[in-house]
Amino acid sequence: MSAVLPHAAPYDATDTFLGHPKGVYVCFFTEMWERFSFYGMKALLLLYLLQHHKFGDEVGYDVIGAYGGLVYCLPVIGGLLADRWLGMRKAVLFGGLLLVLGHAGMAFEGHEARIVDGVTQRDEGALFAFYFSLSLIIMGVGFLKPNISTIVGKLYAPDDPRRDSGFALFYAGINLGSLLASIICGYLGQTLGWAYGFGIAGFGMLLGLLQFLWGQKYLRGHAEAPDPVRLRERVAGVPREWLIYAGAAAGLLPVAGLMWAVANGAFKLGGEITPALALMILMMLAVLGWFAWFITTQCNRVQRHQMIALMSMIAMCLVFFTLYEQTYGSWVTFTDRLLTKDLVPALVQPTPALTWSSDWFANVSLFVQTAPWSIVVLLLAPGAFVVAARLSDRDPLSRAPRVLFGTVVVVALVLLVRDCLVLPQTAGSLTYLGALFLVLLAPLFSGLWGWLDARGADPSKPVKSALGLLLAGLSFLPLLWAAQHAGATGQQASVWWLVAAYFILELGEMCLSPVGLSAVSQLSVPRVVSLMMGTWFLATAFSETLAAQFGKLAAIEIPAGTTLAFADAGAKYSHLFSVMLWIGLGCAVVAFALAPLLRRLMHGVR
Repeated sequence: MSAVLPHAAPYDATDTFLGHPKGVYVCFFTEMWERFSFYGMKALLLLYLLQHHKFGDEVGYDVIGAYGGLVYCLPVIGGLLADRWLGMRKAVLFGGLLLVLGHAGMAFEGHEARIVDGVTQRDEGALFAFYFSLSLIIMGVGFLKPNISTIVGKLYAPDDPRRDSGFALFYAGINLGSLLASIICGYLGQTLGWAYGFGIAGFGMLLGLLQFLWGQKYLRGHAEAPDPVRLRERVAGVPREWLIYAGAAAGLLPVAGLMWAVANGAFKLGGEITPALALMILMMLAVLGWFAWFITTQCNRVQRHQMIALMSMIAMCLVFFTLYEQTYGSWVTFTDRLLTKDLVPALVQPTPALTWSSDWFANVSLFVQTAPWSIVVLLLAPGAFVVAARLSDRDPLSRAPRVLFGTVVVVALVLLVRDCLVLPQTAGSLTYLGALFLVLLAPLFSGLWGWLDARGADPSKPVKSALGLLLAGLSFLPLLWAAQHAGATGQQASVWWLVAAYFILELGEMCLSPVGLSAVSQLSVPRVVSLMMGTWFLATAFSETLAAQFGKLAAIEIPAGTTLAFADAGAKYSHLFSVMLWIGLGCAVVAFALAPLLRRLMHGVR
């Protein structure tokens, strides 16, 4: 018997929209807002550290590695707490609240660092707010991230052929948020000021929390606590639910302390082992120990095989995202230093200086000229779903909801294309390329897997994962050529090399990541599905840290008063991209060789 989630009840016509449960769209837009806030901040984070607080490349890579690692490490705990006591709905709400507070704190940027007599003087108060805000975001993602993904899996029956396409749709929501974040936050942060970029990210998360509260009825009870009585039980005189919240709050200062230690090189345990990395290693060892105990004592033969197959695909995820996370590290600094920025320079409109006046109309006009028009999409897209869902509730056969939603999608694409071509781009805003390709590719891949399945030719999940690794490795080839060109000529290479790299990388991500998320919900033993979703993100945590360590191969320190040496920079980036290329290709060969075995271990799960 397959270890899958309990069979979802049949849906009537009012429960579905465009062929999928309405609850999937609730999760889609909630995750869109969460990813908007998360990636909006992440698009700016490394550049903010280097340019505003004037940290060096190595410290910047350490901070984003530790931050990214902890963000994806704590979902193991968040998934466990939701599985045993809290339930997914309450975990998502609590995590969303922490994220709102964390992103609001990031809007306090303080004074820009200055170099006086060779000594860097930084605003320590702003840095304390920065570290504490990061801890709020880390803790918030830990509660929200594994559970929103698990809810999607529970909305489909185990044998529902729409499952993979549903996860592809959900994945499009993730990347729509990332796309809007890079364009809006990345642009505003580097043109109008860091506080604008970070501030609008926090506002987005607040709207996401409200979106989830509105759409709870469409989750059909799948996200509730497993045993509400145990959640109300008193432990040390305090209800267990509030004890969980208090424990999370108590963990904020230690996590902020870990981020401070990483930024200041304090308490290293030897070599590159920071306290944050040590925590991740301990958690990984604990999870591996639990996994060995669980599959040997708590599983039957089929369940054991399926869990082993799942853990193997999680290992592929670790390798893939070690390659992928270069997009927010070395790819950003490489773009900033060695690539042109605008896709079609002839279409770019210069940004006027931002000077507010007492004339309200003039201020509005100035904002329209300077702000990305895709800000409208943030309200238009989820608002259209709310209206369409209500109309569908009243009349499931009406075409109006579909026409409304389709019209808004077209308008959103027009606004996005305008911002991509007309706004002056920066290294931070160009991170939108990855999400743009994912949003465009998601419906194509959703249809492709269904088309292949109808013909009995749909590749197995292990084969799709192996293909993802292959494409991730190949994505570094255009950047390798670009780095060699820039180093040889002493001039910036074309941004279109970056476009090609992102396109290849995102083809790989569409092969690996959505089907991997789907596999977690299918292959996990039901009572530990959120914990295994957390393990998926724990692998991503290690990939963040590993990506930061690899990024240091191209770390460049530019002393004050000097300029970048293109030949040296080109050589460093060429070396890093070559290493990443061969890691991807080598691991893909191993994954293809193991795919037939893993397919047998899945015992018919598709």
